[in-house]
Amino acid sequence: MTGRRSPLLLTWLGLGYAFLYLPVLLLIVFSFNGSRLVTVWAGFSTRWYVELLNNERIIEAAGLSVAVAAASATLATILGGLGGLALGRIKGFRIRPVAAALLGFLFAAPLVLPEVITGLSLLLLFVSLDNIIGWPGERGFTTIVIAHTTFSLAYVAVVVQARVRLLDPALEEAAHDLGAPPARAFFNVTLPLLAPALAAGWLLAFTLSLDDLVIASFTAGPGATTLPMVVFASVRLGLSPQVNALATLFVIAAGLCVTLAVVLIARTNRTAKI
Repeated sequence: MTGRRSPLLLTWLGLGYAFLYLPVLLLIVFSFNGSRLVTVWAGFSTRWYVELLNNERIIEAAGLSVAVAAASATLATILGGLGGLALGRIKGFRIRPVAAALLGFLFAAPLVLPEVITGLSLLLLFVSLDNIIGWPGERGFTTIVIAHTTFSLAYVAVVVQARVRLLDPALEEAAHDLGAPPARAFFNVTLPLLAPALAAGWLLAFTLSLDDLVIASFTAGPGATTLPMVVFASVRLGLSPQVNALATLFVIAAGLCVTLAVVLIARTNRTAKI
């Protein structure tokens, strides 16, 4: 083992990354195209960004998407954080292995289930609840938030669980030895140590909610249209250069959120090893 990288391996790696990211790069470049034809370059222009900011339908959908993403990410962070804490400390509980495996499966299921299945099941749930108790009535903001929370909390739980397993239990035990009750030890010791992981989980949940199309399509009503739904409808009716500009802003927003999440997770793991 000399540590030298095979040129063939690097070539295949470069081709793979080019296949993944070159279309995105072309989309960003053509978002500054002055032509109405999305595939014909007619010079540099920012006209489509200006028209995009004046498009009331897109602005309204963007506001709804951001509100839904913030609400669902917050709920997912709370529920997923508690779930990740339980999964990370499950060995300390007096619980049977079968029950522990079942709990882990329930949190991992949203990660592997197809979005079509998740969206359809949630739609049937909301329709059944409306027939039985009269809630939620019309589908809209509330139903989309609930739907996005159900699948994004699993991602938060995975991040928090990994952080919990790196924590030194002696820190919390020392707080108990100094007379701190369990609640105070949790809020003064455990929660600050989990804060970077919770922040990273929130950013991941926010990004997942902001980019979701399939589940939102099942759980949104006629009066609630998220930004990905507007983009999909626009593409079906005919590709507009405004879609390129909007997709570019999507890429930037998602990239910033994911980058911040990765930095927080890396910093958390590095701190835990010190």
